[in-house]
Amino acid sequence: MSEIIKVQKLRKTYKGFAAVDDISFEVHEGEIFGMVGPNGAGKTTTIECIEGLRKPDAGSINVLGLDPQADNKILRTRVGMQLQQSNLPDRMKVWEALDLYSAFYANPVDWKSLMQQLGLEEKKDSRFGKLSGGQKQRLFIALALLPNPNLVFLDELTTGLDPQARHTIWDLVRSVRDQGKTIYLTTHFMEEAERLCDRVAILDHGKIVALDTPQALIRNLSQNERVSFTLDVSITSDIQNAFSSLGKLEVQGDKLTIIGKSTDSAQLVTAVVNLLSGMSLKYRDLRTEQPTLEDVFLDLTGRQIRE
Repeated sequence: MSEIIKVQKLRKTYKGFAAVDDISFEVHEGEIFGMVGPNGAGKTTTIECIEGLRKPDAGSINVLGLDPQADNKILRTRVGMQLQQSNLPDRMKVWEALDLYSAFYANPVDWKSLMQQLGLEEKKDSRFGKLSGGQKQRLFIALALLPNPNLVFLDELTTGLDPQARHTIWDLVRSVRDQGKTIYLTTHFMEEAERLCDRVAILDHGKIVALDTPQALIRNLSQNERVSFTLDVSITSDIQNAFSSLGKLEVQGDKLTIIGKSTDSAQLVTAVVNLLSGMSLKYRDLRTEQPTLEDVFLDLTGRQIRE
């Protein structure tokens, strides 16, 4: 499988702080590659170095066989970019934006057909300031696709969107990949990375702490099955001590979650129900949960909030 992007020992510092600290990875042709991490982990700095928007302090970057710094003008005609802080004048109409941006490229995609493909035809005369969040993001994807790029960068594409709009954007991203294009995206939504990405790199404190398929990352997680339920009484220390024999506990109000020591889900559920019955505890909303990419993320990066 050919490499679209090859990054080796990339480093970028700001006033002595290493935002990106000696990372190496490759992005393969035709895949959706995701980079996830907490706020301040270095995701945007990394993608901006790859795009040629920032100059790295050390390391090498190869994108489509080109150097993003030395070959920036050529590279701009072969990649599409949706930046985290993308914006347009509020009074600019959808068709005006597409028409204007298409003039920047020697051989652009027909913007009228692109507008139709992305469901923007009914909004072609609408001004940017009047579009919903999802419509604005569809427009930004259309602008990124105008040069008919081999590679598309999407930086925090669905931030601020409601669930319906987010799922619509996910379908669009998959359709772009199905056209034979390679996609590099950053996101802090673990569900988004798990559903969309063929491979995911988890970045923390400027370093890659894991890189694999979402399925492999989840499979290698030390956590096993989870069983959660809600009690009609307060969860006392005696209750916690009783259930701690079954695994690690997480308490949220009157909800108790057991991360089991056993890999057998049925065995763990049976043990939980038997213990609830033996202690005469009334419960509701008993359910089993499989580990997710969010569990991997939290296991690797911790639970503290970062600003």
